[in-house]
Amino acid sequence: MDPSYKEMERALQEEYKRKLSLLKKVKEEKEAVGQVFTKGILPLYVFYILSLGPANGNDIATQITEHTDGKWSPSTGGIYPLLKKMEKQGYVLGTVSEEGRLQKIYSLTAEGLEEFDRKKELLHDKIMEALDVFLLISYEIYGEMPLKTPSGN
Repeated sequence: MDPSYKEMERALQEEYKRKLSLLKKVKEEKEAVGQVFTKGILPLYVFYILSLGPANGNDIATQITEHTDGKWSPSTGGIYPLLKKMEKQGYVLGTVSEEGRLQKIYSLTAEGLEEFDRKKELLHDKIMEALDVFLLISYEIYGEMPLKTPSGN
């Protein structure tokens, strides 16, 4: 076996151990990678969709599915409670539409736009770390690794 291959494999294993250790810390802080989608990504993506324009819960679910090429289809059962919470916090304004069938259309408030910017900043590094960990685990299990991870490491 080529010595440079062994060195690369050892370096990847060390990097994997480092990232796994980091993941354990994140989990201990109640920010586990598994929660990134439900507690971080979904609210962030709902903010993003609403930053593009007003929408109802079904529209938001459809747009997320379209934007992710069908790889993620959140249920409206997760979106509507989130919208109600965001409305209670003053981040979105829900208005009942009189056009067509009765539905509630949500739009971002100025406070919601500020919160969106804050969440983008706050979650960026966490999302990149989670992607790194997923890629390293994928390499470990499947032996496949892109030349570069999302964070550039």
